[in-house]
Amino acid sequence: MSFKEFPRIQRLPPYVIGIVNELKIEARRRGEDIIDFGMGNPDMPTPPHIVDKLCEAARKETNHRYSQSKGIYKLRLAIADWYKRNFQVELDPDSETIATIGSKEGISHLALAIMSPGDTILAPTPTYPIHTYAFILAGGDVRHVPIGDGEEFFESLLSTFKSTWPRPKAIIINFPHNPTTAVVDLDFFEKIVEFAKEHDLIVIHDFAYGDIVFDDYKAPSFLQAKGAKDVGVEFFTLSKSYNMAGWRVGFCVGNREIIHALARIKSYQDYGMFQPIQIAATVALNGPRDCVEEVRRVYKSRRDVFCDGLNRIGWKVEPPKASMMVWVKIPDKYKSMGSLEFSKLLLKKAKVAVAPGAGFGEGGDQHLRFSLVENEQRIRQAIRGMRELF
Repeated sequence: MSFKEFPRIQRLPPYVIGIVNELKIEARRRGEDIIDFGMGNPDMPTPPHIVDKLCEAARKETNHRYSQSKGIYKLRLAIADWYKRNFQVELDPDSETIATIGSKEGISHLALAIMSPGDTILAPTPTYPIHTYAFILAGGDVRHVPIGDGEEFFESLLSTFKSTWPRPKAIIINFPHNPTTAVVDLDFFEKIVEFAKEHDLIVIHDFAYGDIVFDDYKAPSFLQAKGAKDVGVEFFTLSKSYNMAGWRVGFCVGNREIIHALARIKSYQDYGMFQPIQIAATVALNGPRDCVEEVRRVYKSRRDVFCDGLNRIGWKVEPPKASMMVWVKIPDKYKSMGSLEFSKLLLKKAKVAVAPGAGFGEGGDQHLRFSLVENEQRIRQAIRGMRELF
């Protein structure tokens, strides 16, 4: 038997980001001090009150059983209340919310729920790999829309839609965007809803970085757009806002038919999260926003140190308005190398690990993504290391 007999695996390209990760591990085994900006893996601890609730709930034997795959009612109620407080969006906890094992699992299972072989979805490029490959693994096809600012992306979306036949079934979008950090305003979502209604499209919005915003920018929720619940859903994860990446807890909200379809798939595929995690997530969503504000403050401070440092050594970068990342164009001197080879050079010469832009799809190869998951002292150390290349 060979891998050629596994057609889904054959549709997956080599994991470019993994190549740099392996080289980083090898370098650390040799005793090298590598500063790691590669994976968006938060380095700050989960707030103590959330951890305490997990420990308390884990000691109760009744929480050791199978849970509900769509999430316990109190968690779904907390999700609905969170949306009402933060975005003035009304949600029915029973029919318009569902807990997911992080957003990646939710998007992957939703792709299985809505896609048929041959169906097409529109997705930005470059973008976070699951936005593309969840649908490819579900047997669908993906047409890529070049990402720019909101206006450019919308124009590209119209152009790509007109040239796609059969017509696409869905659009997946992600703002603040990973990896480019592009942001939009509510007008953009209003236009997306109008477009989706006109052409009978499903809209899926990944809102993972909605809380990580700077410089008076506030990221709108897709569901704030009038009629959004008629056409689509939004995913959110506690990974970044509450430093709960390893806990794998998120949720999907919006259109009740789509939520129902996701719930049906999940009822066959999983038994949901460990119940103490759901109880702790409920406490996180119902609790004060101080811890989220502190996370946002830390990332803003790191962004400022990082961008100021890069600009100072001659590597020009515009500070992003949102997310925990910086998307940086490769300097002209090294552009011909492409993002993978330049990433290897940074690892070797500057002892800095990054995510090559090529790993995020077409249009990414002239960029690198830096995740701000190292403290300010380490960021300054990285700038000193990279200065040698200039």
